[in-house]
Parts: sequence; C-alpha cells; structure tokens
Amino acid sequence: MRGALETRLDDAGVGRQEPALEPLKCALLTGCLTGCGGTGCPSCPRLSALRRGGGPARGGMNTWQRRGAFESGTGSEEASSSLSGMRRRAAPSPSGSSPSLPPRKLLALPNTPPTNEDLTRLFKCRECSDFALPPIIQCESGHLVCGSCRPKLSRCPICRIYLGSIRNLALENLAESLLFPCKYIASGCEVTLRHTVKADHEEMCRFRPYPCPCPGAECIWRGPLDAMTAHLLQHHDSLKTLHGDEVLFQATGINLPDAAPWVMLQSCFGYYFILVLEKQENYDGHQQFFAIAQLIGTREQAEKFTFRFKLIGEMQRLTWEGTPTSIDEGIAAAIAKNNCLVFETSIAQLFAKNDNLNIKGTVSMH
Repeated sequence: MRGALETRLDDAGVGRQEPALEPLKCALLTGCLTGCGGTGCPSCPRLSALRRGGGPARGGMNTWQRRGAFESGTGSEEASSSLSGMRRRAAPSPSGSSPSLPPRKLLALPNTPPTNEDLTRLFKCRECSDFALPPIIQCESGHLVCGSCRPKLSRCPICRIYLGSIRNLALENLAESLLFPCKYIASGCEVTLRHTVKADHEEMCRFRPYPCPCPGAECIWRGPLDAMTAHLLQHHDSLKTLHGDEVLFQATGINLPDAAPWVMLQSCFGYYFILVLEKQENYDGHQQFFAIAQLIGTREQAEKFTFRFKLIGEMQRLTWEGTPTSIDEGIAAAIAKNNCLVFETSIAQLFAKNDNLNIKGTVSMH
C-alpha cells in the first residue's frame, strides 16, 4: 500500500515506524484500497465524491462518525483495532479449509410400507413393459421377460446375455398376493385382478382392440368398441342401414354357389345391430343357413334385448327368438351355440321367391 508507513521521532529522538493515519482514514472513509489518502488516486471514490460536491461514496453513518475522530487527531487505535478485527474474520482456518458448518438435522421419513402399485412395478417385462407373470423367467443379471416375449428372444434386451430358463421364485411367490391392472388400462379399463385370471379377463375386456366385425370383408381394422359403428358406417358404406325396431332383411341370390354372407345394419334404441345370413356346410356335408343378430356392445348390454327372426312365405312362418349375440362372442360362437335361426336349404326354397329370401327382424327391449 503506497504511503503505508511513516517515520516519527519519539521523545528520545529515536526514529520508529508506524502505520500512516491518512491511508487508514481513506480506507475507512471511502473504501479505497490504494492507500492514496484521498488525494492522489484518480479512481479514489472519496476524491471523486468531493469533486462532484457530493457526500462520501462509501462508509455510511458509522464511517462519518469515525471521520471526526481522525480529523481531531484521535481514533488511530480505533481504526487499527477495526482493521485487525476485519483481518481476523477474513483469515482462513489454520488447516486452509473453510470453517465447518454445524451438522444439519435430518427429518425422519414415515416408515410407510410399499403399496400394491409399487410392488407390481417390479414385474415389468424389460422388452414390452407388460407384466412378467408366473412362471417368471429372468436372465443371469435379474432382468425379467414376460411369457409373450420369451419365445421371440434369445438374449436379454438389456444386458445381451443369453436367456436361459432361470426362474425368479421370490417374485413368483410375491405375485400370489398382488393385484395386477389390466393391460388395457391406458384405454380406460380400471380392473385390478389376480394374475391367475388376468389373461381370461383381457381376452374379453371391453377396452381391448376389436377386429372389424363385417363378415366376408378383408378388413384389417382394429380399434375400440366405441369406434366400431363409425368404422362400419364410414368404411363399409355398401352395408345397408335400416332404422326402427322392425326391419325387413332381404337376401338375394341364395342359390348361388359360394355366396358371400348377406349383411345389413339395424339401428334402434340407441344401438346398432349387425344382421348376418350365412350359408355353411354342416358336419355331414349338407348346406344350412344361419341367421344371426349381433349387438355392437357388451354381453351385459345384449342381455337387455330380445331379437326375433321370422321367415315369411306365402303359407308358412318360421320364427326364432332369443338374446342377440354380443360383439364379445362373435358369429362363430353364436353358430356353435345355436343362438341363431337355423334352416336347411330345402326349407329356404319353400320361403324363397325369385331366388330371394325375406326375413323380418324385430328388436324388443326389456
């Protein structure tokens, strides 16, 4: 610091050096660290403030209170003690490290057991993110693969180790006490169930993707049940749609060999029904006709209705009455259970007119 020491003579005439007061006054009054004393440094805040006619640049009230002591020739001891106190506070610890902080108090978390959802996450297949259910296969590193992915994989999808037949018995035992969500939870299914019945539920879950129900059409559409009616109306516009609880279903060219199924839609009570007439060979090689009414809805919804088919001829009547088949079951299941109107080709000839059949379809709601 420039001008930091000055020489004075004591009473005995012996010279001694002590810190100059003017640089100390400058440091305390203005914050200038050059030691100019407020007179010779162009950047000194004190000098700049005096030139502008303003107050001191730094220091505040306490600094100006100290100024009077310096101007009266006293206060050197006070300034020295103030600076030494500042040095003591700024000095690093002997070891060179910063002062240690008091230890923090850690909050104790509540000892809550894991939830069912937390535990089911342990069963995620590392290939498809579905659940790996018993028998649970893992690689040597412990990565799980589900039963659907295992036949398609030779190596672990995570660590690339060859997959063997290592069973995770601990997780298999844990699975017995857990409830697993349906695989169609993202589509809206909120059911949770035991792993032993999970596959059966998902096979008939109303939130699963359905194939196109139009028989005889090579359609690859798959989608939710709520979108099925819109798909049929938009992409199968050749289907005839009749409205009302009683309609006339006309099948033309019934004697044609290898005839395609006859299909139409009936709309009533806020629902759509698919009416289908198929000609198939039975077990002994004879051809039969099957008339099926299928509700675009669930089994529970189908139970609300009764459907009646009536073959109309000049002198004959042939009637079938029963619960319509739901989309969940399908046409093949309805034929297998005889849940439809069945008649031989010889009977069809009795009711046919110009190679056409007229079948009346009537829906009633319970």
